[in-house]
Amino acid sequence: MIQSLRAAGVAAFTLALLTGSALAADTTQVAQTAATPKVKAPAAAPAVDPAVSPCEDFFLHACGPWIKENPIPADRSRNGTFDQLEENNKKILHEILDKAAASPTPATRRIGDFYAACMDEKGIEAAGLAPLKPVLSRINAVKDKKDLGKTVADLHLAGVNVLFGFGPQQSFSSAEDTIAAFDQGGMGLPDRDMYLKDDERSKSTRDAYVKHVARMFALAGDKADAAKAKADAVMAFETALAKGALGRVERRDPSKLNNPGTIDGFIKDHPVLDLAGYVKTVGAPATGTLNVNDPGFFTSLDAVLQQTDLATLKTYFTWQALRAAAPWLPDAFVQENFSFYGKTLSGAKELRPRWKRCVDATDSALGEDLGKHYAEVAFGPEHKQRMMAMLDDLDAAYAEDIQKLDWMSPETKAKALEKLKAMARKVGYPETWRDYSALEVKRGDMLGNAVRSAGFEYSYQVGKIGKKVDPDEWFMTPPTVNAYYDPSQNNINFPAGILQPPFFDFKADDATNYGAIGAVIGHEMTHGFDDEGRNFDAKGNLKNWWTEADAKRFEERAQCLVDQYGNYVADGEVKLNGKLTLGENTADNGGVSLALAALRKRLGDTAMDKAQDGLTPTQRFFYGYANVWCSSIRPEAARLRALTDPHSLGRYRVNGVLSNMPEFAKAFNCKPGQAMVKETQCKVW
Repeated sequence: MIQSLRAAGVAAFTLALLTGSALAADTTQVAQTAATPKVKAPAAAPAVDPAVSPCEDFFLHACGPWIKENPIPADRSRNGTFDQLEENNKKILHEILDKAAASPTPATRRIGDFYAACMDEKGIEAAGLAPLKPVLSRINAVKDKKDLGKTVADLHLAGVNVLFGFGPQQSFSSAEDTIAAFDQGGMGLPDRDMYLKDDERSKSTRDAYVKHVARMFALAGDKADAAKAKADAVMAFETALAKGALGRVERRDPSKLNNPGTIDGFIKDHPVLDLAGYVKTVGAPATGTLNVNDPGFFTSLDAVLQQTDLATLKTYFTWQALRAAAPWLPDAFVQENFSFYGKTLSGAKELRPRWKRCVDATDSALGEDLGKHYAEVAFGPEHKQRMMAMLDDLDAAYAEDIQKLDWMSPETKAKALEKLKAMARKVGYPETWRDYSALEVKRGDMLGNAVRSAGFEYSYQVGKIGKKVDPDEWFMTPPTVNAYYDPSQNNINFPAGILQPPFFDFKADDATNYGAIGAVIGHEMTHGFDDEGRNFDAKGNLKNWWTEADAKRFEERAQCLVDQYGNYVADGEVKLNGKLTLGENTADNGGVSLALAALRKRLGDTAMDKAQDGLTPTQRFFYGYANVWCSSIRPEAARLRALTDPHSLGRYRVNGVLSNMPEFAKAFNCKPGQAMVKETQCKVW
């Protein structure tokens, strides 16, 4: 995930967890369409569980055999076809990096050296905490709160995310302009509510977190009593930060995040922290337009900083530095970091192999440097050609859907069609690759490489402030198994990493591919018209283009999805959050409907219902969709995702969507009263 706030608060809407987060250039337009290449005939019928009726639980019917044959590996908190594609991509990257480390060429030296440094466990063990000393010394050198602004800047440039976030953001009112943005941040737990909820599970998580922080301080050299005191201080301070922060559901409303002003004005309004020193140190323009995504957080932060003594602030900074560096410190730190964030929070049983962690680290630090080698191996022009044909089909299906809507006025329809027509596409990988030549990478210095790459990326992002937006830039690396819609740029993006089986099988028939990657295309298109995306116009500006009556009718239909998914159980007493997942559920439901309509348009009505190899194209379409979400998840991970993830769990991404579709019921002869036929079916798009 990009560390800076490219679209602070208004994240690009993704198919699945970014990993990042939140985390290049090909804006191919509709005019580049080509005919669909010739493909193979349909494969044999997919493996299904005959003991489970497709009309009672299509997820288990379609995925049961896969789940039985693919238990969750010990080093993962979940396992699915999605995850297996990630693993397959990692193997490709592993081979590239192994060769680059062993016999580097001028084109591969940087990625080879980074990967080799990461794999040097003996060297890392021998170095101990020494590589982190420059960061820790910077913290220890602070003698006065007046120095905090510059200190925080230095920590941000070292990849230590303390107190708040800062970076570039597209202007809400002028989407072609990049402005500065401040946002909330600085917490070690993955969600604000984890600090504030009073239920027993939240209390248990907080207790485990405090013990984890204490153990990390002890590993860094503190005695047990001192480590415990420091951990308590960290928890108290981060809880104070959490109390001033917005919740995830609130942050889904872009109007709450649109708080424009100037950098000068913001600095004057918040004199407690030397923000002028911060802005200067990170290299941002001292004056100019600014957005503050959550002003209340910074008002609260001023009070918290005034009430907190310098020693506690330095303790908090030290903890965050240890947390950021832990994966690249000696094994004791690595294991302790995994024990809390891997085992306790996500339920994984074992640490992932070193090579997998190092592949991910290289992809994160040098994404396009590594990604161009992946793209050469995994994604050719013929794949892009077929993708463009599907994109055209989905585009036409969406335009037809909008025109047929009985709940939208002609005035709003015209604006919706304008936005759809303007929606840009990026497929595969950038046409112009980023230049990493200014980044120093050394063998034998993994933590130094991590710190320097963090600073390189931070400076790159901050350097955008005051400039025009580059519409060709990518915010996911080519090997990423994901896709996204960017509301501020009104574009849809499909990295080469997801354009592989089972999402996109170049050898498979149209029915399977439209059910899989076609639904992904429709999903990202629909994000432009979900509860968040609909607030942005064709140019990416935050602008209300809906009539009041149409907006009300949209909200009524969206509430149906809130109620439906809010009743699905994640684990035990924990249910999904229907409001948090509304955008993704809207995109899932709309995406599948659009993909099916596009397939019908391509094959024709007669062909859709004609069986071949025992299945009609309509049935094969639904199996294609279900198969990309086959998965199992550990209880701990299910609970965490219910709290933090805007995506529903795999089971509900299948059953929740298909139970809303009359076409599914017809295809499998399902009757009212069966579980896969909802009495009240939700439909927005």
